[in-house]
Amino acid sequence: MIVGAGFAGHRTARALSRILPRDRAEIVLLNPTDYFLYLPLLPQVATGILEARRVTVSLAHTLPRVRLVLGEAAGVDLEARRVAYTDPEGRHGELAYDRLVLAVGSVNKLLPVPGVAEYAHGFRGLPEALYLRDHITRQTELAAAEADAGECAARCTFVVVGAGYTGTEVAAQGKLFTDALYAQMARPRPTARAAWRSGGTQPRWLLLDIAPRVLPELDRRLSATADRVLRSRSVEIRTGTSVREATEAGVWLDDGEFVPTRTLVWCVGVRPDPLVDGVGLPVERGRLLVTPQLNVPGHPEVFACGDAAAVPDLTRPVRKKDGHGGDGQRDFELTPMTAQHASRQGDVAARNVAASLGHGEARPYKHHDLGFAVDLGGLKAAANPLGVPLSGPLADAVTRGYHLAAMPGNRVRVAADWLLDAVLPRQAVQLGLVRSWSVPLDTASPELARVPDAPAGKGPHRTTE
Repeated sequence: MIVGAGFAGHRTARALSRILPRDRAEIVLLNPTDYFLYLPLLPQVATGILEARRVTVSLAHTLPRVRLVLGEAAGVDLEARRVAYTDPEGRHGELAYDRLVLAVGSVNKLLPVPGVAEYAHGFRGLPEALYLRDHITRQTELAAAEADAGECAARCTFVVVGAGYTGTEVAAQGKLFTDALYAQMARPRPTARAAWRSGGTQPRWLLLDIAPRVLPELDRRLSATADRVLRSRSVEIRTGTSVREATEAGVWLDDGEFVPTRTLVWCVGVRPDPLVDGVGLPVERGRLLVTPQLNVPGHPEVFACGDAAAVPDLTRPVRKKDGHGGDGQRDFELTPMTAQHASRQGDVAARNVAASLGHGEARPYKHHDLGFAVDLGGLKAAANPLGVPLSGPLADAVTRGYHLAAMPGNRVRVAADWLLDAVLPRQAVQLGLVRSWSVPLDTASPELARVPDAPAGKGPHRTTE
């Protein structure tokens, strides 16, 4: 049984279905949605390049030998070997297992900053991307009709907190999106254009991070490329800076500046799914402790991989000092919480689960990075395949090629949307299908939008907001 169909869970299910004979085992996948979400392309959904279904890959289509159970895992009984879950209609159930793979992924990382939970929105699920797309369009349209210069400026100001992968891509591509919206709305409306220009108002994006540079976890050359592209688009990069307080009218920065805004995008990182805390097993930095073979110590029938697992990185050894100040036993850093590691850990988890059932031999997880790619939009990217630093259109081609190769489906549709975006203007419309209250920052299920009150038993995610 596999819990979660993200990068780690989907890869585990797919590999297991190929390794295990059809008549020897049943593979069950528990997931809240019937699709695999290709997270790296979410910024393109939020900025109107890709339609939402392009980044959602059908589980039934890509995993024909796997039994899909729709539901959210609510708890794990290790002694009885059962997983409790709640289905989309609010009904409760249990599933038994012989082998369990926990690949529940991660959710938005929260910090004790006043007002953030109320006024910020994360970027971990499809509902959040759809909400942000509508919200950006709506704020730009409202600004075009606003007579007050101060209110117009606030609606045209977008603040992104966190200059990692997600935050950098959202800011880089978001600035292009709002510039395009600004041009579309101002061109046929002389009054709006005059009002905006008289107040000196154009789309303004701020990217904040307490780190000394953007993309602090990557090579400095990639960071420099991203920094150069962002600044060329007039994105304001504030390093060594974060949010002290968020309010309805704007945000207070920790340097004392107040920035009027109606948009706060929270991309400061992720934390393991809250289910991990309820399992009752040892954790490190909130992630389940596992061996290099991805086994949970003391429970040979339980495996964990992806963001929920504290997987030792055998390529990055460190030495802990003993009590006498000398070198103690050899230890390893943990693998970063990235899609690249999660998908490859899924392959190893599948192999080792099969080995525990008598098919093949178990092996430890060991992976050498082959490079990174950051899509900055507008034929701009930063990439270092095999350690070779690239920028500009060549890096963009490598980045898009990587995404097409990594996606388990929808490749032609994604490529078609890219082609259409290159020759046609983006559609400046808001559908209003996802409201602000339906995508709270503090949620254990960013993949699901909350729904209004429903009759008893009709939906596990109800709210009275």
